[in-house]
Amino acid sequence: MASADTGRSRKRSLRILGLTLLAAAAIVAGWTWWAEAHPRDERQLRQLVHDRLNAWFPQQMSPDDGWHGLHQRAVPVSADGPVVVLIHGLDDPGTIWDDLAPALQDAGFEVWELHYPNDQGIDRSADFLAERWSALPDDRPAVLIGHSMGGLVARDFVSRWRHPVGASPRVLGPPVRGVILAGTPNHGSEWARLRIWMELRDQFSTAAQRRFSLFAALRDGAGEAKIDLRPGSQFLEQLNARPWPASVPILSIGGQLIAPTADLSAGLAAASAETGSGELQRLLDDWWTGIGDGLGDGVVTLDSLRIPGAPPPIIVHASHRGMLHRLLPGDPEPPAIAPILATLDGWRSTHAEDRRPTAPRG
Repeated sequence: MASADTGRSRKRSLRILGLTLLAAAAIVAGWTWWAEAHPRDERQLRQLVHDRLNAWFPQQMSPDDGWHGLHQRAVPVSADGPVVVLIHGLDDPGTIWDDLAPALQDAGFEVWELHYPNDQGIDRSADFLAERWSALPDDRPAVLIGHSMGGLVARDFVSRWRHPVGASPRVLGPPVRGVILAGTPNHGSEWARLRIWMELRDQFSTAAQRRFSLFAALRDGAGEAKIDLRPGSQFLEQLNARPWPASVPILSIGGQLIAPTADLSAGLAAASAETGSGELQRLLDDWWTGIGDGLGDGVVTLDSLRIPGAPPPIIVHASHRGMLHRLLPGDPEPPAIAPILATLDGWRSTHAEDRRPTAPRG
């Protein structure tokens, strides 16, 4: 008798568990459908939740936890060029700079790093940088280097805060000498819809460096950045429509996972030659190019790298993180580091020429 009661109890528990899971799945599906259809309303709702939590729990929600902020990372023996400010991307724990920062220091650049609540709206992250900009040394200009979404933070800060076209600067501190974007989705990325998995990576990978609490994830925002990163978002439309200051050069570097090998190129050419069809050659080239361009670095397509009014991006053969960060310690130097150093060296030379005294006119 007891055994029969135990079996019925187990079945009842399983039934309740199954119904609970179905209800949870229905709620998630309903929310996903509504959010996809109403991205602006979803963003406003998420921002409202974040603001309410800030008002109700100011101490727990404060980003002043020793991790967030603008921190000096490297100071060379002799720094004679612009100050370099590194801005990481969405839910990146900051490890993206582990190879570039030492290279910058060896090249004689003073390096600072911004850690910001990166799940909040991108415009608020630019505001976060603006609030701390005056902490930088003001005897030299600054160069911003942003990876992925960090490049959008840099663009928004420069065009809206430090060098707005047709208006006075809205923040004190060093002028911006230039901006370098690495893997930045200037026209959005569909991968932003998978933000929850990057959030888990962020929280677990920094457990030894950041104090964990129930508010740890919410301090970074309520996911507004995910909406800003979607192609066609209101934020991206406004950013790309805003004029860029002519005095601030900007460079975009992107990765491409698939590059045609010599054997493949020869095979495509041979196939076209055998048929005697130039049209086939064009179709095959377009097909292969479309695959590589559409995949890009695995997160950002080549088309999304474009910046209105800026030079074409530099393309390196690498993944989204691999362009800047070694997978293994013995791997070769990431391919985006060399063009970054070359660009900075050119800007440093121009800075030195600008500071050189001119002979008096007579």
